[in-house]
Parts: sequence; C-alpha cells; structure tokens
Amino acid sequence: MLVRFFAPWRSCFFALVFWGAVSPLSAQQTATVFGRITDAVNGQPVELVTIFVKGGSSGVTSDEAGNYAIQVPAGQRLTLGLRRVVYKEASADVLPLEPGARFALDIALAPIQSNLEVVVRDRRLDDAGMVRERRVEELKLLPSTTGNLESVLPHIALGTNMGAGGELTSQYQVRGGNYDENLVYVNDFEIYRPQLVRAGQQEGLTFPNLDLVRDLSFSSGGFQAKYGDKMSSVLDIKYKRPDSLRASASASLLGASAHVEGSLKNRNDPYRAFRYLVGARYKTTRTLLGSLDVTGEYVPDFYDLQAYLTYDLSRTWQLGGIANYNRSVYRFVPESLVRAFGLVDFALQLRSVFEGQEVDDFTQAMGGISLTYLPDRPRNPLYHKFLASAWRSQENERFDILGYYLLGQIEDNLGSDEFGEIVDVLGTGTQHTWIRNNLTLDVRNAEYRGGIELQNDAPDRSLTRSHFLQWSVKWQNEEILDKINEWERLDSALYSLPYDTTQLLVRRVLKTRNDLNSHRFTGFFQDTWTWRQDGVREIQVTAGIRGQYWSLNNDWFVSPRVQVLYKPLNTSKDLSYRLAGGLYYQPPFYRELRRPDGTVNPDAAAQKSAHVVGGFTYDFLWGKRRPVKMRLIAEAYYKQMWDLISYDLDNVRIRYAGFNDSRGYATGIDVRLNGEFVPGAESWVNLSFLSTREAIDGVQHKIRELGDREGRPVADVPRPTDRFLTFSTFFQDYLRNNKNIRMHLNFTVGSGLPFGIVDNNVEYRNPYRFKAYHRVDIGFGFQLWKNEWRNHRPRHFLRFTRNTWFSIEVFNLMKVANEASNTWIKAITNVQYAIPNYLTGRRLNVRLRMDF
Repeated sequence: MLVRFFAPWRSCFFALVFWGAVSPLSAQQTATVFGRITDAVNGQPVELVTIFVKGGSSGVTSDEAGNYAIQVPAGQRLTLGLRRVVYKEASADVLPLEPGARFALDIALAPIQSNLEVVVRDRRLDDAGMVRERRVEELKLLPSTTGNLESVLPHIALGTNMGAGGELTSQYQVRGGNYDENLVYVNDFEIYRPQLVRAGQQEGLTFPNLDLVRDLSFSSGGFQAKYGDKMSSVLDIKYKRPDSLRASASASLLGASAHVEGSLKNRNDPYRAFRYLVGARYKTTRTLLGSLDVTGEYVPDFYDLQAYLTYDLSRTWQLGGIANYNRSVYRFVPESLVRAFGLVDFALQLRSVFEGQEVDDFTQAMGGISLTYLPDRPRNPLYHKFLASAWRSQENERFDILGYYLLGQIEDNLGSDEFGEIVDVLGTGTQHTWIRNNLTLDVRNAEYRGGIELQNDAPDRSLTRSHFLQWSVKWQNEEILDKINEWERLDSALYSLPYDTTQLLVRRVLKTRNDLNSHRFTGFFQDTWTWRQDGVREIQVTAGIRGQYWSLNNDWFVSPRVQVLYKPLNTSKDLSYRLAGGLYYQPPFYRELRRPDGTVNPDAAAQKSAHVVGGFTYDFLWGKRRPVKMRLIAEAYYKQMWDLISYDLDNVRIRYAGFNDSRGYATGIDVRLNGEFVPGAESWVNLSFLSTREAIDGVQHKIRELGDREGRPVADVPRPTDRFLTFSTFFQDYLRNNKNIRMHLNFTVGSGLPFGIVDNNVEYRNPYRFKAYHRVDIGFGFQLWKNEWRNHRPRHFLRFTRNTWFSIEVFNLMKVANEASNTWIKAITNVQYAIPNYLTGRRLNVRLRMDF
C-alpha cells in the first residue's frame, strides 16, 4: 500500500531533494551573509541598520522586516560592523566562506540605555526538527473567524487542517490523527481542552492568548522524548518576558481583546525584577452563525482572563505563576430550516420547524507555579525546574429541542408551474432530543525537570562537541465525574421508532454515571549530542526514552525516540536534513474510555504507533535586485498504528468505540514554502498528500461497486480523517507606493473527508465522502498610525498609540457551501438520506487594533 501511494509522487519528491542537495557549479569569488536584525529587548525587527565589512568601502541597510543581505569576499576571515542610532554598535566575526556560499547570521541589537549585550547567532540546528515561528506580530493581523492562535496552524505548520469543523473550530488534525492526538504546552505547562464539544459553533476561546505569545514551535511527528504521550503533534508555546511597559487593545464584530505587560525592577539589585503579562478576551460568533441555514436566535458568549507573572529572585532563580479563567456559554433557539440537496434530476428538500432550545456551558480554570534555577556558570551548567498545576473543567449540556420535518422531492422542470415545490413526499416525522449531561474533570500534577550541558574540550577550536542531557519525572492525578442523561425519540409517518405494538419505545436512551480517580506517573531521559566543525558540517543526534504507568488499569509502557539532524557548512546552499523515528504511545484520557452506550471500559490500553519521518529544510535568497529570504521544508512520513480505539467523527465530536479494536497506518508528503514573496511581507504556501486507512479486528470490510449489492472484500478502509489533498496559502501584499495599505489572503482547499451510515458504520465502513472543502478569506489592512510618524505629525489624534491598524475582512469570499456533517432522515420506503449540514456563508468583519 505504501508503494502504491508514493508511486505518483516519488519522482517529485526526489526531484526536490536533488535540487536542494546539488551545489551550483559556479566560480563566484564572493559569498553572501544574510539574516535578520532584531531588538534585543522586545524581539521586534530593526530597520535602517547599516551593515558593512570593516575595512571595506560600502555597506547595506536592513529593511522594514530587519532583513539584510551583503556580499562579502570569499575565502577570507572578516568582521561585519553594524550601526544604528539609539543602539549599541555591534560587530560579528565571519569565518572564511566558499565562493558562492550563503551564510545566515541573526543579530539582536541592544539599545544604548539597556544593560543588555549584543547577541550574534549564526544559524545552527536549533529548531530540533520543529517549525518555529517568531514573527508573532504578523499573525495578529491574519483574517480569523475564531480569534484563536490554532486557527493559523494550517498555514504555518506541516500536514495540518481543521477537519470537518472548518472555519468554526480551532481544533486541528495532523497527518491523519484526530483532535485528541495533539499536545499543547505553554511555558512547559500541558494544556487540556473541553471534552463535550459537539460542534464548532459551541467552541469558545482556546488557552493560548496570541497577545502574550513570544514564539511558538510545532512538530507534526517524530518529536523528541521530552514531549508527552500523543500520536500526532506537539505545539510548544513560549510567552513573553517583558522588559518595558506595553499594552494593546482590539475590537471587531467578532469580539475584543486587551493586554498589558511590563516589568518592575529593583534599583538596588539589577537582577531582581517582577514581570507581568495580563490579557483579557471576549468572543462572539453571532455574526457568523447568522449565515447558517438554520434560522433562529444564536447567543454565543465566550470570554477569558489570563495572567503570567514572573519574579526574578536573583540572577539564577526565577519564580513564575500562570492563571486562566475561561467561560463559554452557547445559547441557541432554533426556529426553522429549509435545505435543498440531491442531484440535478433528483432534487430533494428538507423542511423543518423547531421548538425548544439548547444551552451549553463550559467553564475552565487553570493555575500553575514554577520555580526555575538557571546557573550563570558558562561551563557544564546544571538547571532545575519545578512545576505544579491544577486544571478544572465543568461542562454542561442542556438540550430540549422538538423538530418536525418533511422530506420531499421537488419539481426540477423549469417549464413546470410547480418548479421548486415539493411534488412527492418521501418522509415526515418528529425528532425530539432531550439531554442533561454534566462532566467535571480535575487534573492535578507536579513535575521536576532537569538538564545539564556537557562541553568537551577539543585541541582544534573550530571543533565543538557537546551533550545536553534532559530528564523529568511527573505525577498526575485525574478525578472525573460524568453524569449522562439523554434520550432521543423519533417518529416517522406517525409511528414511533423503533415500533412496538405493546409499548412506546424511544430510539436511544443513555443514563449512566461514571466516577473515576486515577494516578499517572511519567518520566523521560534524553541526550542531545552536537558535533560541529566550523566551515565543514554540524550533526545533532537526540536520543531519548520515556515511560508511563497508569493506576486505573495498571497499564505501562516504554517508548524510545531518536532524531538525527545534519547540516553541511561547506556548500553554497543553506541546507539541513532530518531523520526521526520512534514509538509514540497514547494512553486514554477519558473520552477514549467511554463506549457509545455511555459506560466506561477501564481496561482500554494505550494506542500505539511507530513513526518514521525524513525531510530537509532549505534557506535561500530569492531575487537579484533586492534578495529576500525564503525557506522550503519538505518531509515524507510513515506511521504504523495498532491497538487503536476506532471512532466516528460528527462535526468536531468524536464517538469512540471504547475498545482497542483496530489497526491502521498513515503515510504522506508535506511541503511548505514561506518567505517574503513581497519584500517586508511574509507569506506561506503548504501542500500535503495523505493516505490513512484502518481495519477493525474481526471484521471483513467490504466496498460496494456499481451494480454490486453484496460488495467485495477489502483489506482496509479509510479512517475518518483521510483527506488525500490539502493546499493552503496565506499571502500578503501592499501598495507599491504606500506600504501602510496591505492585503491578506487566506486560501484553503481540501479533498472530502469520508463518512458512513450512522449506527451502522462497521462492515461497509466510511464508503462515502463529503464534497471538497474550499474557502477564501481576504482582509485589507490600513495602518492609521505608527510611532515613526511622531516627528512629522505631532498633533495626530492617534499619537498616544505606537501602532494603529484598521482592517476590513471578508470571510468565505466565494460564498461556498462547505459541508460539516450529516443529518440522517429515514423515508417511508425505509431508505436513509444523508442531509448535509453546511458551514458558514459569506460575512463581513471590521477590526481595529491599537498598540500602546
């Protein structure tokens, strides 16, 4: 199967590798040094920095994004000088470079009034195989329907898409995994998400607050042993470490946000400082939900308050604290629905009217403290970090909705007087859904992390060897109380289903109570060995092992992982290669334990997978007159999975079987190109191919072909996340003569996800597919003010701000009716029809953002 999948694409992939690996046969006598210049205090790009070769006669200046590129003589050791008003003068030594070589050098300039030093850093293998995004300020300007950081991941990460929830959800699928297979960390604290969310419109604000983020790293698979036990991905977020007073505020038709940050320093002790980050957000999707075809009253209210505080006790000890309160309330009073679907010559229409309402309430609170020791000795530093946190989630679902429906065939003859009217009734009935579910989760944990860097002395100073050892032990307690009380009554053609002449039966009843209390013990140990010879090569090998024991079912496991990164330094191309593999086990949390009947299977074991990932990263300059920095990343992967807990997807709700009853695989290719296609405005292009299939143990799967009622046997079937093609791009541009007017374009295309008949999706599993998902969002930004204009416009009404942007955004520009899930209706003839539930239509949003 793997060979069949790769066959059409292997020539393209090997062409990419060959193109990236072969050096140009040129005889240039110069080399290029390029990179990015930032402020050492706030990390913002610094423009108009003069970069020159000391002893030379000319130089270049950095652009608005802090980027620069300078031609230097090849084969000579030289020193670059950097000058800029209000910054300390800097210099950087550059070793002899081969003719035509390109050497990346990033520099952080220190303001004259600060006590910081200039930081010069050449590009090393510091990404650890992860996609790292440091330009967080640009992410804040992206058109987004959710306002959450996760909504931008499909544009900057490899192999990532939003699944069936589309633009309404912030949950994401990575390389064939589902929403529960992703790790999220904020400053080393693991973050959890609500368990009972059924649809994207119920989702509120996720934990990461974009206003507080310094940078983020993302791995789509093959990640290190220091990260936890999930099978798909890890998102590692670092919050800011503020040095000065800053604030921001924004408002739009979809919500508002504000934040403040700063530091209070001890005048008598420069190493003591109190730093604070506080952010508040409010979100409402009423404007978006008003474009759905189910008319009614939508009242979504989501808000959160978050703080991250640190206190530098001394030069080596730091105390930190993080707190978050998040509340999401979704109220919905449906009224009516008219939905047409079917074929050109067999058009159907569903008409419904409703009584009742839905009220969902999700409240989460999290608090954590950390104590960090960072030694100031330069050789063999040993660091320690102690973390403790508690997370509580209280989730309530309340449904009482009575729907009366009529399904009929409509007249499709344009010449008929009844065109567009129902001419043949296929089914009528009533559906009554009543739910009173309450879930309370408490997670408490304590962890110790440590590390030491061991440097080996070498006679040759151009040769550097080091080991970075890391380890951790963690205890976690989980207390879960789940009260399920729901039933559904279905009446078709005046008969209650299932039909019984002696009693009145309802279609489905769940009334259970699950009370669980368990402990988990986890730990890892890993070593990162780095071997670097200046001007020749750098090799980094990270090998580690992690394990876990769970008291609920006495299940335990050990999973080794390894990464190899290689970067040649003696070529004209800035290339690095990656090969990673290992075992990735995912023990159940709670949802995986719960069977469809509401009972819990405590004996469910960890789901298991083996990853193999290989790829390369290529940094290069594009353009001749004014070269800009570009990055190409390509990866191929294969994941073998066993002891899987099978599931079905309904919008963003995952219905698990509750048993380790299946096995499967996922394989594919991901390519990402990002850079400044337009100088000073970074853009991204992602392309992914995926095949993920499974087989349920003890079941002979079949597929039906045209005219074949019995079907033919097959070895495996598509998993619910099997999306063969995903293409997404984010593009920025501005007016040639006015860079303060910008355009942001999001474009996403994804092939259809598979689905099957509800309550009977086993033997003939996932035989159908939704229509392809495609969507265009566009935004126009106008910079009304920036601090550099202060001398030219001293009386401007926005001079009290540092930056002010006004944006106009159009969501779903092409007004495409994308499908999220199905509603199943049984006709009088006992035939079931899948009625598509559509996502949002075209909507306009305006947004104002101010930085202080």
